[in-house]
Amino acid sequence: MSYPKKVQLPLTNYNSTGLNLNKSNLLVLYEDMLLGRNFEDMCAQMYYKGKMFGFVHLYNGQEAVSTGVIKLLNKTDYVCSTYRDHVHALSKGVPSKNVMAELFGKETGCSKGRGGSMHIFSAPHNFLGGFAFIAEGIPVATGAAFQSIYRQQVLKETDDLRVTACFFGDGTTNNGQFFECLNMAVLWKLPIIFVVENNQWAIGMAHHRSSSIPEIHKKAEAFGLPGIEVDGMDVLAVRQAAKQAVQRARKGDGPTLIEALTYRFRGHSLADPDELRSRQEKEAWVARDPIKKLKKYILDNEIADIGELNQIQTAVKTELEQAVKFAISSPEPNISELKRYLFADN
Repeated sequence: MSYPKKVQLPLTNYNSTGLNLNKSNLLVLYEDMLLGRNFEDMCAQMYYKGKMFGFVHLYNGQEAVSTGVIKLLNKTDYVCSTYRDHVHALSKGVPSKNVMAELFGKETGCSKGRGGSMHIFSAPHNFLGGFAFIAEGIPVATGAAFQSIYRQQVLKETDDLRVTACFFGDGTTNNGQFFECLNMAVLWKLPIIFVVENNQWAIGMAHHRSSSIPEIHKKAEAFGLPGIEVDGMDVLAVRQAAKQAVQRARKGDGPTLIEALTYRFRGHSLADPDELRSRQEKEAWVARDPIKKLKKYILDNEIADIGELNQIQTAVKTELEQAVKFAISSPEPNISELKRYLFADN
């Protein structure tokens, strides 16, 4: 069996001053990535204890992408995800207890227990959902970006353009909806950022074996939008690329395609034995853990000491322990309301 070719990662060139990052900002990024990682680890524990059912796709290893992009957005901006959606929701501000309750299928979940792992949704946070099939979310995100333009041009609203961040994987970029929506986004100059989380594998298919042009960011050229490749294991590099894209979108200059080169540390889902990827490949990527990278950056630059970082770790673990208790103690959906939420309430 042949394994994927070595990916040549782009050089990282940034500084926290240029990113307008102070100590508080950096610690927010660190905490958000820690929350995502520990939340997913807790999900694995609960899944194997029989507390969660169905397919559960974890995000371990890809935290720099979610944090690097979403923590730049305003509350009024939109995020559209995939079936690997838990951490995107957390980054957008959906409370961890409500995400956990959703995974437990409880009424207090953000989708009232009806969605589960692949259908996290929160209208108050403008989180437009996870989707079970690849590319499903791209037209939804394109529609969200269109209504942002509509608000200004037709409804004459004077607020800043609302930006939409649309996340999807490398496997999606060979799907027709990807190309159709890129075309529409450029045609209408929509304020949308297409974020490709290229984790090198589409379930069990290595990316370079399935795409005639492995460099996904180059596909942007066909439609006339900027295509950026970034080290998806470096939250500051991701943030730097996303900052440019958000500014461009909010000014009304149109969409950007960002390809973040990243890696998932677990199998495709918790039901995946993960036998197709070589041990050498996995170890090479795990050595580039984005959380450890940011921790080293903070300590090396004396931005915070180890005691402060340990306090954040403790606070995150406490929050997740409380989230699990909340989920366990929450009520199941009432069987009499089985058909509720199929249509909008009057």
